Amino acid sequence: MQTSQKRALLFGLAAVGLWSTVATAFKIALDYLSPLHLLFLAAGTSTLIFLSLLVWQRRVRETLLLGRRRWLFYSLQGALNPFIYYWVLFAAYDRLPAQQAQAINYTWAITMALLAVPLLKQRLSVRELSAMLIAYGGVVLIATGGQWDFQQTNWLGIGLALLSTLLWASYWLINTKNTDPPIPAMFWCFAFGSVFLAIAVALDPRPLPWFEWRAWAAAGYVGVFEMGVTFLLWLTAMRTAEKTSQLSMLIFLSPFLSLVLIYFILDEVIQVTTLIGLSLICLGLYLQRKPK
Repeated sequence: MQTSQKRALLFGLAAVGLWSTVATAFKIALDYLSPLHLLFLAAGTSTLIFLSLLVWQRRVRETLLLGRRRWLFYSLQGALNPFIYYWVLFAAYDRLPAQQAQAINYTWAITMALLAVPLLKQRLSVRELSAMLIAYGGVVLIATGGQWDFQQTNWLGIGLALLSTLLWASYWLINTKNTDPPIPAMFWCFAFGSVFLAIAVALDPRPLPWFEWRAWAAAGYVGVFEMGVTFLLWLTAMRTAEKTSQLSMLIFLSPFLSLVLIYFILDEVIQVTTLIGLSLICLGLYLQRKPK
C-alpha cells in the first residue's frame, strides 16, 4: 500500500474514532446543559478552532475578503448549520436514548439522495429505492423496538432525529457547487451561527451554568471533536487518499463503535432491535454507495 494511502487511512481512522465518541459526549453534556446552551458553547469553541487555524496558516485576510464578498450566503449557511441543525439534533438526543438518536442520524445520506431528486433533478434507480426502503425499515425497527407499540414510541424525539437528517442533507446539497476554500467557509458558517446563537441565548430565560466546569468541559469536547478537529482530519484524509472508496468504507465502523461506548459509559442496554436496525441502515447506505 502506498504511503499516502496509509496516511489517509490513519487520518480516516482517527476521524471515525472521534466521531464514535460524540453520541456519548452529547448525552453527558446534556446532563448539565440545555440543547441551546450546549450548542452555544460548542459552536463558539469550534469558531475559535477555525480562527486559530486560519491565523496559523496566515489566511486571515483571505477569509475576511471572502466574508465581505459572500456575507449573505454564509449568514444563511450559518443559520442552517450550526444554528438550526445542531439545535434540532441536540433536542433529539435530549429526548431519545443515545443508541436510537445516533442510529437514525446515520440515514442523512439516504435523505440527501431523496432531496437530490427535486433539488438537483436527479433520478433514483430501483437499487437506490430498494436501499432507501431497507434503511428506513431499520429506522422503524429502532424507533419501535420491534414491539410495534406506537403509543410508547417517542415520536417527537424520532421526528427531531429525522428532521436533523433533512437539515444536514440540505446543507451539503446547497454546498455541492460551493467552490470556496473549506476552512474559511466553515469559519464563516460557525461565526454567523454563533451570532444567532448568542441572540437566542440572550432571549432564553434559563441562565448559563457559568460555574459548572463539567458543562464547559463537555461542551468544549463537542466543539473540538464533533465540529472542529474531526472535520479537518477527515478533510485531510480525503485529500490524501489515492482510493477514496477504501476511506468511505470506514464510515460504517463509527456507529457500531459508538454503541460500544454507549453501553460501557452511559450504561444503556443495547437492544437487539437497535443492532438489527442499524445493520439495515448500513446495508442501505452500502447499497446506495455501491457502484452500478
